[in-house]
Amino acid sequence: MEKRVALITGANKGLGRETARQLAEKGIVVFIGARDTVHGQEAVEEMRAKGLSANFVYIDMTKPESFEAAAKAIDLGFGRLDILVNNAGVLMDREYAPSETPMEIWRETLEVNVLGLIGLTRAMLPLLRKSDAGRIVNLSSNLASLTMHSDPNSDIYNSKPTAYDVSKAAVNSWTIHLAHELRDTPIKVNAAHPGWVKTDMGGDKAPLELIEGAKTSVELALLGPDGPTGTFTHRGKRIPW
Repeated sequence: MEKRVALITGANKGLGRETARQLAEKGIVVFIGARDTVHGQEAVEEMRAKGLSANFVYIDMTKPESFEAAAKAIDLGFGRLDILVNNAGVLMDREYAPSETPMEIWRETLEVNVLGLIGLTRAMLPLLRKSDAGRIVNLSSNLASLTMHSDPNSDIYNSKPTAYDVSKAAVNSWTIHLAHELRDTPIKVNAAHPGWVKTDMGGDKAPLELIEGAKTSVELALLGPDGPTGTFTHRGKRIPW
């Protein structure tokens, strides 16, 4: 049986790297997608030293030409893509009130978290359509939940990094729309909340370690034919939109 092939963006460190490691341990050929070539290659070498199948591919979420080049590299090597984990993202506006967030932060956040994610997915779709069971996992956050943000009793009610939250709400909407478009194909599209994880973004106070934070993405990447599509989940539990 041919091994499945996965691309994980932002996989040179943190959640992306851990997600790639866990998928590789399942016997999947992983592509480490990152703009940081040095740390991306280090991740590949670390996995290969453990007998895992890993490759590096340069992807900059602000450079659409890198999406096409990455797609060509994967096509040349394997002729298809089975799993796309859209993990790369930025959070730049912790300290600003919603009405005071600088426009440059809005632009960069939306460019990376939304436009980059959509552009990369579009570039990879022809390869995903060649898979017998394509899976797209979009990294979101419970901070994207409009229901939770509007509930004074919610854990996130007073957490409002607005540009980030809006970008992830847009990712959720994209997930629903793309899942609907692909509903009659073998491709499943889902949004994942990893939890509050100890990463550069999550900080040291986060309660979850990387190994736990990657599990939702891995589970969605490995969904069987009867698995859901168009959902927003954490470890199999639905999160309100």
